[in-house]
Amino acid sequence: MKNIILLFVFFSSSLFAKTILFMGDSLTEGYQLSKEEAYPALIEKELKKRFQDIKVINAGVSGATSASGLKRLDWYLNAKPDIMVLALGANDGLRGMKTQETEKNLSLVIEKAKTRGITVILAGMKMPTNMGSPYRNQFESIFSKLSKKYSLKLIPFLLEGVGGRPEFNLPDGIHPNPRGHEVMARTVLKVLEEVL
Repeated sequence: MKNIILLFVFFSSSLFAKTILFMGDSLTEGYQLSKEEAYPALIEKELKKRFQDIKVINAGVSGATSASGLKRLDWYLNAKPDIMVLALGANDGLRGMKTQETEKNLSLVIEKAKTRGITVILAGMKMPTNMGSPYRNQFESIFSKLSKKYSLKLIPFLLEGVGGRPEFNLPDGIHPNPRGHEVMARTVLKVLEEVL
């Protein structure tokens, strides 16, 4: 009887064994923070309270664009992630890159992941007002379009409740501080839990 219970526990825990890849830029990396303070680590800590076999890979790199993310993706796919939270595009927008290029690059990342059976969650981003309304609208529409095209779960805005609020950001006004990452973790976790 004891052996049967142990086998049940083993197979039950195996069902929840998941590797989650966070593909992003400095917002995901945790710019100027320790790895433990960045939102992917906070999410891992929270999920491990319920799922012992959760593994999180923080593939956030400061300055990363949708194009550089595409180039880096193959290396991270070696870890065989089950879920990918795709949080790229912010640097594309801040550099005024053509929205068509960003959309194309993100599409290629999504397609490459989906062909490997990876569940993709897309994190949306918004641009500051100084980028002008036409560009901002075009940029922000990328994420809803891709989520519909590929039937993806969408986090409408990664910095919801954080962007533009000094108390949640570093002095540069762009990168979240530890409190900001706590808010981001809750925002992402709401959507991530739907696919676990």
